[in-house]
Amino acid sequence: MKNVPTLDIRRYDTERDAFVAELGAAYREFGFCCISGHGIPRELIDGSYDVFQRFFALPTETKMKYHLAGSGGARGYTPFKVETAKDSQYADLKEFWHVGREIPRDSKFADVMPPNVWPSEVPDFRQYGYGLYEALDQLGTRVLRALALHIGEAENFFEDKTDVGNSILRPIHYPPITQDNIPNVRAGAHEDINFITLLVGASAEGLEVLSHGEWLPITTEGDAIVVNIGDMLQRLSNHVYPSTSHRVVNPQNENARKPRYSVPFFLHPNPDVVLDPLDSCITPDNPRRYDTSITSHEYLLQRLREIKLI
Repeated sequence: MKNVPTLDIRRYDTERDAFVAELGAAYREFGFCCISGHGIPRELIDGSYDVFQRFFALPTETKMKYHLAGSGGARGYTPFKVETAKDSQYADLKEFWHVGREIPRDSKFADVMPPNVWPSEVPDFRQYGYGLYEALDQLGTRVLRALALHIGEAENFFEDKTDVGNSILRPIHYPPITQDNIPNVRAGAHEDINFITLLVGASAEGLEVLSHGEWLPITTEGDAIVVNIGDMLQRLSNHVYPSTSHRVVNPQNENARKPRYSVPFFLHPNPDVVLDPLDSCITPDNPRRYDTSITSHEYLLQRLREIKLI
């Protein structure tokens, strides 16, 4: 069975052509790759997990102070069993928090990118939460440079399309599974909506990706971060980069009885980016798959309705 590879991003600076070719091949096959050598400090990742776990340990009524009803969970806290994978009858067994990009309140995107809220009960939440946001945003930019080169675009092709992207850092808490025979996987099979997702340090096994009809478990070693393609980049690349189904399953061991924490970063394009297939990705073998134009913000709203967040 093939496995999702782990590639060291420092090779982008030392053996660029080989790295870009291997990265592109991984994404064409799996829609996923693990990235090591990224240089995000361990203490930033560990400190972030610590503040997120301290927040989720607060009483429900305290957490609900930060639930902004009617906002689609764009910022702050979303309680258990709200989000539902597209076409799934069961809600996901998770609660989560959203950190978004800090932008000037006179920005043209201020109406669709609200200010962050921060829990006063966890004083260093903002320091770690936004620190990790910025580190993953910068790493995502580096991955996108290689992805741009692989499809024949300029290295900086994506940079003016993501510099004010509506990106989200989502700390998630999956509670311990305390009863047997429950129907839910912890998070139902789904594809991500955005450009790319960077998942840092899932604290337990469970992540699986669908490849050629089989579910492959993804486990990382060392500092590796899982990075996968989302639907917006699949559309823009005319499916050269596939957005692959993945899920979080309950471990078949004592870890099912433990809480699971994970922190994905959803890197989004700027709200006004038009997701038309790129000419560089349209070939006789891969004809244009989309005839209608849609902006990334319109696409996001359409998908949030499908997963019952708005």
